[in-house]
Amino acid sequence: MEPLSGPAGLINMEPVAVDAMGGDSAPGEIVAGARRAADELGIPVVLVGRPDEMGDTGGLEVIEASEVIPMDAEPGSSVRTMKDSSLVRAAEAVRDGLASAMVSAGNTGAAMGAALLRMGRVRGITRPAIATPIPTPGASPTTLLDSGANAECRPEWLVQFARMGSVYARDRFGIKRPRVGLLSIGEEAGKGNDFTKSAFEKLSDGSWAQDVAADWIGNVEGRDIMTSDVDVVVTDGFTGNVTLKALEGSLRALFGRMLVAIDTDDTSRKAGEMLAPALDSMAQEIHPDSVGGALLLGVRGVCVISHGASRAAAVMNAVRVAREMVNAGMVGHIAATAHS
Repeated sequence: MEPLSGPAGLINMEPVAVDAMGGDSAPGEIVAGARRAADELGIPVVLVGRPDEMGDTGGLEVIEASEVIPMDAEPGSSVRTMKDSSLVRAAEAVRDGLASAMVSAGNTGAAMGAALLRMGRVRGITRPAIATPIPTPGASPTTLLDSGANAECRPEWLVQFARMGSVYARDRFGIKRPRVGLLSIGEEAGKGNDFTKSAFEKLSDGSWAQDVAADWIGNVEGRDIMTSDVDVVVTDGFTGNVTLKALEGSLRALFGRMLVAIDTDDTSRKAGEMLAPALDSMAQEIHPDSVGGALLLGVRGVCVISHGASRAAAVMNAVRVAREMVNAGMVGHIAATAHS
């Protein structure tokens, strides 16, 4: 089986498969987002799931799947036993060439399992990783990986993450020479636990960076992620997921407190009215819906994993990102660097 994403510039017209049954707001918001992607962006979409529960699909094609993997289900066993689930059928559609990519806001572990088991792993990649764009106001997002696929990692896997993350940052955000850092508790080479120190040593071998035209900048700290100082941050999936959730919670708390502050009295309300356009613009820039979703890198197909709370706008953007990565040839680029 050849990599499913074609070379850059070649427009793949196969539809994007959207898991209509996955997510907290499924199927209503998922179907609405898929329809918007087709109507507003002109991207072919095929819905996967139970047709009688989808409502008005707007004429979108449907691949029927009778089962739904719950958000709290055990991922591995669910993928193996629920073979007619919407997640599994979406991954099979990519594998079989019926779709160019898949998008799901459902069970993250099950989405990873379905993509890995049905699409297969890129040769030379030991473990796929989740690459999450972290919004950086005024600059391109910082790519954080792994943000949850592998709770326990080996140091050498982070070199693979660095390669894949560099390809992704270039293909998605147009960063010609991504700067790659290792998440640690200090910038100095000797900082961190045994795992981080070992990963630092392996990453400091510059051969991988030359292969993917990236710049290795050494250790970075959590405070650096939402700055323009680094483009790709690699870590193990446990640390990455904790970091991601901490950032989400911090931003939510910050904006919540700001809303309270500008509604305390008449003076603050007037100030809030003046600041509203700038605050709205900033909120949209860092809102998860604008990002669309994370990419599962290292599988033989484009797989976008959206936030479980995704609504129509997020689904539409996820479909857009999926199509962009197909047309950029991201999977083929990762496969090429994996053999270097």
